[in-house]
Amino acid sequence: MNRTVLIVMVLAMVAAAASGATFYFVQVKTPASPEMSKEQRITREKFFGTAKELPPIEKGQEMRPRW
Repeated sequence: MNRTVLIVMVLAMVAAAASGATFYFVQVKTPASPEMSKEQRITREKFFGTAKELPPIEKGQEMRPRW
């Protein structure tokens, strides 16, 4: 086994260990997401809008902007 192959294998093992440790610590620190309070839900709906469907397009109404 020459030196280049050995160095590549060691670097691959170090990268795999770092990835595994990162994955483990990220999962440990992630808390269970609690339900949103009513106040948070209202604020979210004001900012992002509601998830309701849009009203149907009336007959003759165009979908393109008026220039």
